[in-house]
Amino acid sequence: MNILIVEDEIPTRRLLTDMIRELRPQWKLAGTAGSIDETLEFFSLNPQPDLVFMDIQLSDGICFDIFKQIDIKSFVIFTTAYDEYAIQAFKVNSIDYLLKPVNLNKLKEAINKFERILTQAPAPPMLTDYQTIARLITSGGNNYRSRLVVNIRDGFQKIDIDQVAWFNSANKITTAYTFDRHNHIVDFTLDRLDKELNPRFFFRVNRQYILNIEAIHKVEKWFNGKLVVKTKPASPEKIVVSREKAKRFKEWINQ
Repeated sequence: MNILIVEDEIPTRRLLTDMIRELRPQWKLAGTAGSIDETLEFFSLNPQPDLVFMDIQLSDGICFDIFKQIDIKSFVIFTTAYDEYAIQAFKVNSIDYLLKPVNLNKLKEAINKFERILTQAPAPPMLTDYQTIARLITSGGNNYRSRLVVNIRDGFQKIDIDQVAWFNSANKITTAYTFDRHNHIVDFTLDRLDKELNPRFFFRVNRQYILNIEAIHKVEKWFNGKLVVKTKPASPEKIVVSREKAKRFKEWINQ
């Protein structure tokens, strides 16, 4: 049995790998991926695995974008941090899922269900409407962060997310820069914020920046297919979108 693990959080990926090896030591790990691009590359270079464990929110977007580009015939067990209300979509579509943090007993149940289905049908059901699932999950609204609390000299202050023009990470410190030109240190990494912010309005353009769509004033072409984003308010340094993310960035702006 060949499996693929698609998970952008390295500790979670390692934990899931170890638990699968404990439950099914005979299974072969065909590969791992942490992004949409890495997953697409895996499928372009390798035979499709029997089973894929796939995180919904990856480092470069929602995993359902993968299904738009390739016809995945493997069985898929999703892993997700979304709440039970949004997860009802999986039950309607008869898809298995694991709610994070992954529990060994829940993983065992999911694997057992997969094996039962495998004995009943020679191939996975092909009528799953992944786009409907994506819409149901991302339309929950309550799953996305709407405000932040930041420390000030004599207490703390609430900041609404839509007031933030961009988030920047430097020297392991994350800063929220608001439209009224104030900097606030926040107690979250960009990796965490990338998962908690609504992808309709925020995009992680590189390792240092997550941008609010309302902060984007102009986008200029740069060398090697990269892009330079001009913001309003103006950022103190050049914000560069990598060549790998340039296409998705343009699609995000145009949606």
